[in-house]
Amino acid sequence: MKVGFIITTTIGAMTGVGIWFTVALVSPSSIGSLIRVFYWAWFTEWLVFVTEVVLISIYYLTWENANKSLRSKLKHIRFGAFLSVASWITMVVIVSILSFMMDPGNWNTHKSLFNGFTNPIYLPQLFFRTPVAMLMGGVFGMMLTTIFTKKDAAIRAQVVRLGGKWILGWTPFALAGAVYYWNAMPEAMKANMSTAIGTMDFAAYYDLLKYFIIGATALSVVLAIWALWKPQRVNFALVVIPCILIFGFLGIFERVREFVRKPYVIGGYMYSNLLREEDYPLYKKDGILKYATYTSVQEITPANKIEAGKNVFMLTCSRCHTSNGINSIVDVFEKMYGKERPLDVESMVAYIPNMHQGRTFMPPFPGNRKELEALVAYIKQLQVNGESLQGAQTEGVVVNPLQNMEQAAKQYGDTLFLLKK
Repeated sequence: MKVGFIITTTIGAMTGVGIWFTVALVSPSSIGSLIRVFYWAWFTEWLVFVTEVVLISIYYLTWENANKSLRSKLKHIRFGAFLSVASWITMVVIVSILSFMMDPGNWNTHKSLFNGFTNPIYLPQLFFRTPVAMLMGGVFGMMLTTIFTKKDAAIRAQVVRLGGKWILGWTPFALAGAVYYWNAMPEAMKANMSTAIGTMDFAAYYDLLKYFIIGATALSVVLAIWALWKPQRVNFALVVIPCILIFGFLGIFERVREFVRKPYVIGGYMYSNLLREEDYPLYKKDGILKYATYTSVQEITPANKIEAGKNVFMLTCSRCHTSNGINSIVDVFEKMYGKERPLDVESMVAYIPNMHQGRTFMPPFPGNRKELEALVAYIKQLQVNGESLQGAQTEGVVVNPLQNMEQAAKQYGDTLFLLKK
């Protein structure tokens, strides 16, 4: 119980909070949008999660007393059932948010919590995740059984056999849920699948990873059959590999789910660069620097062209690319044009506005012509000097004077006064 509930819940809660700190820093606009849409859903999930933690504590602390009588044991089992339901309800709420990010459905028209919650991928993803979670629970529980029971104990064989039945019982539902989920996914997301599993460099290994997933599933089924046939022969070494593989499968699934929705972070609403699709015509006309909250350049001149390009890169590219690191923007263009020669400015200027047509997982370039040329000039300089672009925690940020109320008041004093009135 300590491993199965207390430790896993503690680690889960800590990493869960850590994830929110991370994504709020990396993707604040999308998180802000999700909170506005799903505020009451998240509030409900928080209440359910607190209830779940209370039930876990009760279930764990009353374990010994539950064995004093049949009535106490039945009550204890009932608490376990309530705990299971509460845990599943948290999934019910959170899956709606995850699937909303893939395909909001008609939310873009009605913009209501109900429309967001009942998005087209919600039920397919829930019907896939539920049996997969049950399968993982069966394999993980079987592994804990091999650790905390004696090899020849009768209860060990009994629990292992029950785990085998549990895994085999949920397997058909997991397969059916996978088919349902796959058929509900938009074709554009399916087209991103090979890149989603392991980036462009890893696309050639897509088939190998498919076999890895099939192998993990098949090995779990073989383990379940062996547990029914020879439960006393099931040991930790036999269970730990399927357990690691099935958790690995979950990791691959989560990466794919995050990537296939590109070029959006919220489907049809906000691109992965955190710019809303409906604002693109304005950015194309006036440029993105004018409307950015944080930028040191508002008007591009020959003197500040490189600095302007750096700001454009931070605003439009840095969510996915580094200057000279993992997924470097320089490496991308060197693979296209060759590492042995300087990058060709004219080719890059012609390519970037149309890049999203060939690489459908990339959002369109949002800026105007001057910003495009400044970005290209900055990338070309990165190839020469190999500079590593530092984050705001190191370099700090500059607030756009056009977005600063004090500066705007000086510039548009009378107009602002009338607007306030």
